[in-house]
Amino acid sequence: MEIKILPRERTTPRFTAAVLALSLLAGLCAVGVIFLTKGINPFFAIFRIFKASFGSWYGFTETITKAIPLVLIGAGLAVAYQAKFYNIGAESQLLFGAIFATWVGLHWAPFLPRPLAISAMLAAGFIGGALWGVIPALLKVKFGISEVISSLMMNYVANEFVKFLVVGPWKGASKGGYPYTDDLPASGTFALMGYSRISLLMMILALAVALVLCFLVYKSRFGYEIRVIGENTEAARYAGIDFFKTSLLIMVISGGVAGLAGVGEIGAIHHHLSYPETISGGYGFTAIIVAWLGRLNPAFAILSGLFFAGIIVGGDAIQITMNLPAATVNVFNGLILTFLIMGDFFMSHRLQITGRNR
Repeated sequence: MEIKILPRERTTPRFTAAVLALSLLAGLCAVGVIFLTKGINPFFAIFRIFKASFGSWYGFTETITKAIPLVLIGAGLAVAYQAKFYNIGAESQLLFGAIFATWVGLHWAPFLPRPLAISAMLAAGFIGGALWGVIPALLKVKFGISEVISSLMMNYVANEFVKFLVVGPWKGASKGGYPYTDDLPASGTFALMGYSRISLLMMILALAVALVLCFLVYKSRFGYEIRVIGENTEAARYAGIDFFKTSLLIMVISGGVAGLAGVGEIGAIHHHLSYPETISGGYGFTAIIVAWLGRLNPAFAILSGLFFAGIIVGGDAIQITMNLPAATVNVFNGLILTFLIMGDFFMSHRLQITGRNR
């Protein structure tokens, strides 16, 4: 018997949906095995995860709160991945958006009315994330350096830079020596809905960004150029597409919207800059899975972002009730990403089994 891997000529929406569902199911089964090794009923554990995140008002509002940055970053990553520009540095782009927004909030917001202060912080956050995102693009286009390596390494640079700021020149005089900046003035903070931590402005912005980027990718000339580059870089150059300009714009968009997520964390949640683990909590890495689960469609990042936000909130809950380690959520996310990538392989390839009788 001989097994060959051949390219798949065509796929249907029904086949794509089936493979996606089976990939998720397989990932959940693998997670169930992990729970079994800890002596925990996997069905009960998975039920507890989603009950904690969607089964109460508090859990649901926390899920929405964590979905906002995931949707923003996931939609931006989907644009980059459409062009096969594998941005792994969204975590650092979020942090630089937070840095720029904090500076504007501390220095400009006290002298501006709230609408102008918040607008300036959002613009600064987008610029900060975009500038940090452009660096891997320049390294790839000009020097042929892998964007995977450069964007990943830049996460560590950004992490250490934030720590330098909060323990050094930006340490707040009002924080009693703790590694935080001073709190933003009232004009630099975002209004929240009710007793939740949901910023209505950031929620609307996340939905709008996802839908606008979906239109950009599938209904505009620029989106067509992105997809052509993703299919075949040499064919794109032959067709007259400016690879340099398009690559820079892709990372301006991807890094910029990650920077917006950083603004939301500063303006709506924390109100000051502190250690990077506190500001982000791994949103930049989780959003990679959000983009893949959404089939690299920015609009689908809304649903996949909500799904993974639920896993984060539910994962925090089962750490307490089931005495599981903090890494449980990371294991959960990693296994699901692994099976999603496997499913993506079978969407573009098929197995042919040949032998004496076939």
